Amino acid sequence: MKNLRWTAIAAALVMAVTGIAVAKLMPNVIDQPTRFSGSCCVYTGAPALQVTLSMIEAGGGPSNFDTATLLKVLAGSHFDAEVAKLTKQYGKDQVAQFLKTFDFVVADSLKIVTAKKVALPSKPNPDPKNGPALAGALWAAGQTGEAYNVEVMLDRAVSHPIHVQVMLDIDKKYGLAADAQYHAILTTAMKDLAAAYHLNAMGQMQSM
Repeated sequence: MKNLRWTAIAAALVMAVTGIAVAKLMPNVIDQPTRFSGSCCVYTGAPALQVTLSMIEAGGGPSNFDTATLLKVLAGSHFDAEVAKLTKQYGKDQVAQFLKTFDFVVADSLKIVTAKKVALPSKPNPDPKNGPALAGALWAAGQTGEAYNVEVMLDRAVSHPIHVQVMLDIDKKYGLAADAQYHAILTTAMKDLAAAYHLNAMGQMQSM
C-alpha cells in the first residue's frame, strides 16, 4: 500500500513538471454542472458585449437578425459545406429548428438586456464583416482553460444569469429537446469553424 501511495505521488509530480496535469480553469470559470454540457463549466464574470454586438450585427443587426446570415459571415467559403455537413449529421428538420431557436435566442436576449437596462457598447469588436476573426472571438469566448464549452461561450455572450433565463424561455417556446439540440448543433458548428480556420484556444488562426 505504501509503495502504491508513493508511486501515485511520483506520477503526480511528473505530470505537474511535464505540463500533463489537468489545466487550470480560466478566471471567472468555475467547475459547476451545466444543463447540456456535462459537469463543467460555468462562466461567472462580466459578458464580452463587444463580441456579442459583433455577432448580432453580422447577423443583420438587432431588428433584423437572421442566423443563416450570421453563419454565412462566420463560415465564408465553407458555408455550403458546413450546412451540408450539419444537415447530414442532424437532419434537415433539426437544422431548421436550430436556426429558429438561434433567432429566438438573440431576440429574447435583447429583450432581457433591454428590460435590465444593460447598455450595449457603441462599437463591436471584432469587425462584424470579418468572419474568421468573429469565429475566433466566439471560439475563444467558449474556452474554459481545459476545453471549449458552448455554454461558457453563451455565458460570456450575455452573462450566466441571462443565459439561464434564455434557456428557460427556449424550453417554454420550443421544448427542452429543441433547447438541447440547439446547444449540440451550435457546439458542432463552432468546432467545425475552429477546424476550418485552424484556431487555437485564443481564437487565433494558426499557419499550416
